[in-house]
Amino acid sequence: MPQRITGHTELIGLIANPIRHSKSPMMHNTAFEALGLDYAYLVFEVDQSGLEEAVTGLRALGARGFNVSLPNKGPVMQYLDEILPAGELCQAVNTVVNDHGRLIGTSTDGQGYMESLKDAGIDIIGKKITVLGAGGAATAIAMQAGLDGVSEISIFNRQDEFWERALENAEKLNEKTGCRAAAYQLEDTEALRREIADSVLLANGTSCGFAEQVGLSPVPDESFLRPDLIVTDAIYVPEQTALLEMAERVGCRTLNGVGMMLYQGAAAFKIWTGREMPVDLVKEVL
Repeated sequence: MPQRITGHTELIGLIANPIRHSKSPMMHNTAFEALGLDYAYLVFEVDQSGLEEAVTGLRALGARGFNVSLPNKGPVMQYLDEILPAGELCQAVNTVVNDHGRLIGTSTDGQGYMESLKDAGIDIIGKKITVLGAGGAATAIAMQAGLDGVSEISIFNRQDEFWERALENAEKLNEKTGCRAAAYQLEDTEALRREIADSVLLANGTSCGFAEQVGLSPVPDESFLRPDLIVTDAIYVPEQTALLEMAERVGCRTLNGVGMMLYQGAAAFKIWTGREMPVDLVKEVL
């Protein structure tokens, strides 16, 4: 029987743009129904121009909490009452809980990424990886990997508004973790080829391959990859990005962003409800 909305149903949302493609409503509403929890999860297409009003409205409505995705993960922080350490370290928030009117933000993206690797039987602890990007998702991946014990991380980003963040991320990793890190310009293809060559895993945390960039790859061509390299993409729509298609042609093992989305969602679910998400059931639905 489908979940019923009652006079006691609590609202949890997702604010991002674009967002109609999201699998999060299916994931969370399946879990709510399975556990008999009176919550409903909805998406709201909101960009930075309406972000302050959206956050104010969700607070006023008494929403239990909400997720945040592109392009709002960094900008939303200024409208919250408290940022937990994971969010501060990443300078991005993907999960907010309403604690009696106080909005508290954190990041579960990195936790979700590392858990998705573990679920797939992939161990990168003590090894070197290359991360593409310095936005919310890429930063969360790099920070959590460093905290969990990855030995070395090479961060690549274009000379855009996130370039300074890439430099800051490398500095934070060197100062706050046992991981060695360095930042490079993505346009430096010689450095990109060299750093990928001795990495066990390449993680795309950029939006290249998503929305208006579908069909594009952050890596120029197949010669940058090799068969024993693991290639992951935080994007899950489309399920196979141009980067993952390229990697599969080379013979690489690949993972899209569904696992990361599932496990970051499971962490957020526990923050909102105090219950463990029935991950195996949700995984079947997804």
